[in-house]
Amino acid sequence: MAFRQVVQEETYGGVTMRIHRFVEKKMVARGIPTGIEGQLHYIAEPTDVHQLEIVLNNASALIEPGALQYSYGNLSAEIVRHEAQKGFFARAAASAATGESAHATRYSGSGTIWCEPVRKHFILATMDGPQDALLLDDRAFYACSAEIALSTHLHKSLSGMFSGNGLAQPKITGAGVFAVESPVPVTEIDEIAVMPGQEVVVDGDFMLMYSANLEVTIGPLVAGLRNAMRSGEGFVYKLRGQGTVWITPSSRIA
Repeated sequence: MAFRQVVQEETYGGVTMRIHRFVEKKMVARGIPTGIEGQLHYIAEPTDVHQLEIVLNNASALIEPGALQYSYGNLSAEIVRHEAQKGFFARAAASAATGESAHATRYSGSGTIWCEPVRKHFILATMDGPQDALLLDDRAFYACSAEIALSTHLHKSLSGMFSGNGLAQPKITGAGVFAVESPVPVTEIDEIAVMPGQEVVVDGDFMLMYSANLEVTIGPLVAGLRNAMRSGEGFVYKLRGQGTVWITPSSRIA
């Protein structure tokens, strides 16, 4: 449709995902620093809205509960459980820890699914197998081919004040196309290669996702509670090995 513009498309097997962008008529005010302390210059600008389209050709896809806006074609829908091997309480605990639902809606057949428009951005990518497994930021998962599994990864290498408490993240594994929500567009995401013998340190507030095979330690930037408080940082990710990290450096800029 004319009011939508395709900004990204990915296909794997019989599943095609497209991100559409359209400009909402509503204008919002945004303050820009003038260079003088305490003074802002306000401008009015349109609000970007994004919508995910999923086209199935004798295939299946999973989307987050409540994400559907409308669909058409020869499609069937059913509710499936992530980590079906776990019991009810284990799934509930994992859902509470990661912010992701313990269930998803599975659509199968041939047809088109339109998800609800959102003010966040979508990132599309494909995975070719277990070697491409990723750990995601909480609540980032949105949709995927049915051949991709969403599970909960519990970090065991926690340090300092986090030692022994445990920290869980969503993990996706398999082969297919997937969509994650991001606070910034793909053009504002830093992709950093982690090389053997090096360490990448990331403030947790800016982490979007990273290769699941990386060695990760989560905790204060420096040792000792007093030093950690003086550093002014929250918990950080310290990543080693070989893989990739995706960071959103502009996510907290107004």
